Amino acid sequence: MIVPLNPMEFRHRAASLYGQKVGVVDGDLRFTYGEYDQRVNRLANALRDLGVREGQVVSFLTYNTHQLLEAYYGVPQIKAVLNPLNIRLSDQELAYILQHAQSRVLCFHQDFLPMVEKMRDELPSIDHYLIMESSEPPPWTSAYEKLLSAASPEADIDLDDVDENAVVELFYTSGTTGKPKGVAITNRSLYIHTLSVLHSFQVSDDDSFLHVVPLYHVNGWGTPQFLTAAGGKHVMMRKVDFGDMLRLIEEERITKILGVPTIFKGLLQHPDLQRYDLSSLQECYLGGAPTSTPLIEEVEEKMGCRAIVGYGLTETCPVITLARPKPKFNSDPALRRTYQAKTGLPLVGVRMRVVDQDGNDVPRDEKTLGEIIVRGNQVMREYFKDEEATQAALRGGWLHTGDMAVVDQEGYITILDRKKDIIISGGENISSVEIENVIRSHPAVDEVAVIGVPDETWGEVPKALIVLKPGQKAAEEDLIQHVRQSLASFKVPKSAEFRSSLPRGGTGKILKRQLKAPYWAGYAKNVN
Repeated sequence: MIVPLNPMEFRHRAASLYGQKVGVVDGDLRFTYGEYDQRVNRLANALRDLGVREGQVVSFLTYNTHQLLEAYYGVPQIKAVLNPLNIRLSDQELAYILQHAQSRVLCFHQDFLPMVEKMRDELPSIDHYLIMESSEPPPWTSAYEKLLSAASPEADIDLDDVDENAVVELFYTSGTTGKPKGVAITNRSLYIHTLSVLHSFQVSDDDSFLHVVPLYHVNGWGTPQFLTAAGGKHVMMRKVDFGDMLRLIEEERITKILGVPTIFKGLLQHPDLQRYDLSSLQECYLGGAPTSTPLIEEVEEKMGCRAIVGYGLTETCPVITLARPKPKFNSDPALRRTYQAKTGLPLVGVRMRVVDQDGNDVPRDEKTLGEIIVRGNQVMREYFKDEEATQAALRGGWLHTGDMAVVDQEGYITILDRKKDIIISGGENISSVEIENVIRSHPAVDEVAVIGVPDETWGEVPKALIVLKPGQKAAEEDLIQHVRQSLASFKVPKSAEFRSSLPRGGTGKILKRQLKAPYWAGYAKNVN
């Protein structure tokens, strides 16, 4: 028997087996899986009533809210494509994405009304604007809850009537070309990824996850699928507040948390850490930025849970490795934690190699550097409307990640550098080229290189190294303000430095590694 792989099964399973159990917590709101199921059906039917059809894009601009969690099933239920948007982007960046995706519906939280109003004239493809949690919706919008209330709570879906290779999610990620690329993810990829993570994270219906990682990133680690499939509890966190995190861990008996190292550093430094009962915590998963063995040790000792590094990309749904130690290492806590700080072992179903420039596997000597390449059902179908970038990334039947790593005798990989010049700051991917393009538009600038430099809070932050045109003058703050006018705040360089020249190689390319070296001296840069 061959049955199409349809992630809608996961929500159907949760409603059938755990219908009376609280499945979603969002502030004071609590929904059982039965209630969540009905809300998903209402959203799907409301979108269909608005005229949304198969393959059309529905975008969401909101925090980690129950509405966004509903969208992960409601939008694909009518075979449309869900496009969660990064709320930290500027209106110019968001407008580009919405135009490129040709979104037909934009659902947004009332807090982003001023931003949406600025973009409206640039978005001819959008037919409907749905506003969430607004007491006075503008006349050009429709109230999200009013639409759901008027729609049917009954499911109109045949789980077997699905193209498992159809795109159902579209995430935009920063790239070295300077413009974000749309990562197209299929039903099949989501389904297989869910099974892999269920096994690796050892998830059950007894688990409660605190959603700290934004669900507008695929780096929300696929929780809408795998946690729903297991019947676990989703606890939404709209804005990161370390005191609230500690309170929710205690009150909701949180068992697992996924986050960037910055999140865990904030918890560890909170003055009230010892006041809260964190005994429910079983595992914390760290990814998206450099992670050290001392941080793993501190999390385990002060929070009383296992801390493990994971790795993935938007292009891989995302999780493809987990540094869960082999049982033979458990008898030695120091050795075990050393392995938990590595990038990890590939998940079941993931084919992963670390290869040299000729495509040969590097030896398992933990010294020879190579590029991570990946093959498997979790890998994206394509970059949306970008055949050239797709072919470059998926050449030879493997996804070329651009991440440079070593492999040890046990098969654990450890990322040491990135082939591409993406800066990962607090879990956010930042394109150095995108920042350089903006700085270069300043009339006083001749050339520029943006690099990532160490930062105790964010792992690394952008720094601009600038050569001015002859006879021109500019202050550091002037150029930083110039970037701030065009890009999101987290992309703005934290500092700028003026140079008389920038080092170049034989082909004329600026040698960024040479520029980075003095700043990273003394750091063991394990970027996950």
